[in-house]
Amino acid sequence: QVQLVESGGGLVQPGGSLRLSCVASGSISRINDMGWYRQAPGKQREWVATITSRENTNYADSVKGRFTISRDNAKNTMSLQMYNLKPEDTAVYYCNAEVVSYIDYSVLNGWGQGTQVTVSS
Repeated sequence: QVQLVESGGGLVQPGGSLRLSCVASGSISRINDMGWYRQAPGKQREWVATITSRENTNYADSVKGRFTISRDNAKNTMSLQMYNLKPEDTAVYYCNAEVVSYIDYSVLNGWGQGTQVTVSS
């Protein structure tokens, strides 16, 4: 079992910044890729950014240059620093991680419960 918990969402004005965090816990041997996804009202969930265990990063074009993903492998945490936020960034943001269980070395795909980000004046 793996649990992912996000925090840091809230209401921010256009042009503002927010930092989201995700903590993974459970029967974790190691964590492979970690990522952020988001889902706006009436839309499908979309990928935002990914960071590998070696800290290679990739971003959706819509957030490139404004968002920065990072992780702390020792603490099983991941962050998303968001700058210059726009109204179209409004969504529920979800943490995702591919976790290898120390129980049987199975690979688990975990999701957090989501944290709301609202960008509005």
